[in-house]
Amino acid sequence: MNRQRPADAPVLLRARGLTRRYPAPRTGLFQRRPFTTALEDADLDVRAGSAVGIIGESGSGKSTLVRLLLALDTPTAGTIEFDGRPVDPRASARSLHWLRRRTGIVFQDPYASLDPRMSVGRVIGEPLWALGTEGDRRARVREVLQDVGLEPEMASRFPHEFSGGQRQRIAIARAVVHRPRLLVGDEPLSALDVTVRAQILELLAELRQKDELTLVLVSHDIGVVQNLCDEVLVMKDGRIVEEGPTEKVLLQPQAAYTRRLLASIPVIEHPPTRP
Repeated sequence: MNRQRPADAPVLLRARGLTRRYPAPRTGLFQRRPFTTALEDADLDVRAGSAVGIIGESGSGKSTLVRLLLALDTPTAGTIEFDGRPVDPRASARSLHWLRRRTGIVFQDPYASLDPRMSVGRVIGEPLWALGTEGDRRARVREVLQDVGLEPEMASRFPHEFSGGQRQRIAIARAVVHRPRLLVGDEPLSALDVTVRAQILELLAELRQKDELTLVLVSHDIGVVQNLCDEVLVMKDGRIVEEGPTEKVLLQPQAAYTRRLLASIPVIEHPPTRP
C-alpha cells in the first residue's frame, strides 16, 4: 500500500525548533513558576505527496506536535512554514484562513467530533461555509459522501443514525471536503474495531492517491503506519528520537527506545502442532 515519493519532492510543511511548555503549579510561595515540557526542539520536513507516520507512547508529544503544525496551539519557541509561507499561530482566525483551506484534520473519536444536533450534510459542509469556498457547496457535499463510501442521500440524516465506522467516514469527508493539500489524522483508527479499521485504512490510501494528498498520521498502531506511511518519526518524552523511511526504521531501528517500542508489540503464539 506504500507509495514511495522521490527524495527531491518539494517540502510542503517545515518545522524548526518547535517547543511547547505549559505552566505547572507552584509548590512554594517564592518558587519561580515551573513548566512542563510537552515538546522540545522538534524539526520536521513533510514532502508533498508523502505520508508521514508519528509513533510513540502516550504522552510522548505526538498530538502536541500536530496541533502546533496546524496552528491549533501556539509554540513556546520555533517556526513553521507551509508551502514556503510562514505560519503565525498568534494570528487571528481570519488571517489563518489560507492555512485552513490547505489543511484538514481527523480526530480520534468519531462520536465526540461530530455535532449531534447537525445533519450530516451540515457537518460535512461546515468548512465550505466557514472558509467561504465558492461553487455549489451542496453538490460538493454529495460528491465527497460518495468518495468516502456513503450514499449522497445520507446528507439529511444525523450522526446518531450511523455506526462508528460510518461516523469516521463522515469525519474524513468533513476533513477533505474543501480539497486540502495536507490531511492530518490524530489516532483516527484507534476507536474502531479491527474490521472497520482495515476499511478506513483502505479509504485513506484511496483518498491519498485520488486527491494527491499529503498525509501526517499519528498512530499507536505500528501496523497502520507500516502499511500506509513512507516515512516515520519516533517520539519519546517530547523529542523526536528517530526518523527515516518506514521500512528502515521499523526493520532496522537505531535508537534503543525504538527497539523497545517495537519489542513491546504483542505477538500471538501459535500452539505447537500435534504429531
